[in-house]
Amino acid sequence: MEHLSQAGAVSDLETRLTADHHQSLRLWLRMLSCTVLIEDEIRSRLRNEFDITLPRFDLMAQLERYPDGLRMGELSKRMMVTGGNITGITNQLEQEQLVRRVPDPRDGRVYQVQLTEQGRQAFTRMAAVHEGWIAELFAAMPVADKNQLSALLGSLKKHLNPAGSATYPIAEE
Repeated sequence: MEHLSQAGAVSDLETRLTADHHQSLRLWLRMLSCTVLIEDEIRSRLRNEFDITLPRFDLMAQLERYPDGLRMGELSKRMMVTGGNITGITNQLEQEQLVRRVPDPRDGRVYQVQLTEQGRQAFTRMAAVHEGWIAELFAAMPVADKNQLSALLGSLKKHLNPAGSATYPIAEE
């Protein structure tokens, strides 16, 4: 948690706005501040505990949901990063034997990326610890507040994405 206190400048960004600023802007900056604080803490912990970056962890999380693998383009879309980023992350994970590329059975010209057994085991260990970190970071918030915030953010998400198209399917209710 020491890392969170060092990022105090980010957490106060929205409080520096004046009453002239729109409430929506203040809310956006507050959500962004919270996201940055949490991501920075998780990045630091992943690096220190497992010597892995958040993007590599995220790619492994996507693959864990799809045992048959995902095409590079699909990974790029799900993680909202360029294909070049996915290639670089995949190359690193492949060198460590955590993922492998296999020909796509539907189209032999393209490859799917899959977790190896070693990768699956490593991700399972990391995911359990990661979940504990998230619980720890939210521990001070009462359950009722978490439920209310989840409902409010769910409502916002539906408003922003009325068609329900999956842009970054992390976890749904």
